[in-house]
Amino acid sequence: MMPKTGGPMVCLLLALCLLAPFPVGAVSLDQPQHLGLAMVYGTSYAPQPAFRIGQLSLMALYDYEQIMPHPAPEPLRFKIEGSVGFADPAGKKLLVSANIFALYYLRNLETRTLSPYVEGGIGLVYSDFQVEGQGLRLNFNPQAGIGSEWLSSNKVRWYAAFRGYHLSNGNLYHENHGINAFTLQVGRYF
Repeated sequence: MMPKTGGPMVCLLLALCLLAPFPVGAVSLDQPQHLGLAMVYGTSYAPQPAFRIGQLSLMALYDYEQIMPHPAPEPLRFKIEGSVGFADPAGKKLLVSANIFALYYLRNLETRTLSPYVEGGIGLVYSDFQVEGQGLRLNFNPQAGIGSEWLSSNKVRWYAAFRGYHLSNGNLYHENHGINAFTLQVGRYF
């Protein structure tokens, strides 16, 4: 059995391993195609009773080939996202996450002002609370969703996404009762 304090260290080591495929010098994080700021609102549906999630999210969107050193389809993008906010299972508690996503524009559904997409990714999330049987406060955070960007009449580019959200330690600890939620994200590009 792994001691309770060992789980976060294993999560951190696994997160660092995710960076291993990036050859030094090949990654250019200083020139994203877009920067965005969004509000995230969600609600859990398991375990019960349900609770709300509210976060502020900052993201950077890159051409996929700018980050990953291999050919990729033109509509594929790489998104880095950090979020901070609260969850309220027993009063407002801190909820902080850092995630990476693959985002794919659905070009066959695109119009002059609307750009729909699908996205999926994973990251780490820290929760200042634990549901019964959760085990750890530092967990994995896989997410998948659908969304769209649109251009407003004053030429501001907005985006919104509806996501399925999961929080669990991936069985790194013997207690691994996860949290499942749906979130809605609405933001704008700068």
